[in-house]
Amino acid sequence: MRFPLLVIVPFLAISLLSCERKEKFHGTVYDKPAEEFCLTNWREGSERKVCLSDFRGKVVMIFFGYTHCPDVCPTALQVLAETLKLLPEADRGKVQVLFITVDPERDGPEITQKYAEYFHPSFLGLTGSPEEIKKVAKDYMVYYGKVEGQSEGGYLVDHTALIYLIDQKGNLKLLYPSMRQKPELIAEDLKKLL
Repeated sequence: MRFPLLVIVPFLAISLLSCERKEKFHGTVYDKPAEEFCLTNWREGSERKVCLSDFRGKVVMIFFGYTHCPDVCPTALQVLAETLKLLPEADRGKVQVLFITVDPERDGPEITQKYAEYFHPSFLGLTGSPEEIKKVAKDYMVYYGKVEGQSEGGYLVDHTALIYLIDQKGNLKLLYPSMRQKPELIAEDLKKLL
């Protein structure tokens, strides 16, 4: 069966346009609505609740970890700090990094905030009750569990080491496993979204 040229040309044009609109990202595309959460932060000498929805209109980068982490957490937070430096200055304020502890027994609000802001003054450290952390971790498919007797602090915590990117509309857009946690790659993706 032959189609007239008037049918084929518009179809090809629409197909090409839809292909051009699909961005290529370095992170793994997830693109589902992000689950809302409200956790505790420490600012200016007092605790306050911080919710994901407080940052609607910004790109939010989340990393789950803990302050006694010997390697993975400081590395990921350093990557995020370096990523911000690669963005134009005008765009840095459009990105919020959240560090969520998976060790609420040791990581109170003040400790968690000071740890996060050590890497960059704009980073926010969040904690909560064990039940609140468990719920957020479940919503974001984060595994964590104590490993007894492995450090001076008494235990280490095994945990998922993904960086999560939530877009301005509140969608969990991209996931970065450890092999893709490179500042230049994440910054390229951010520039496409900002």
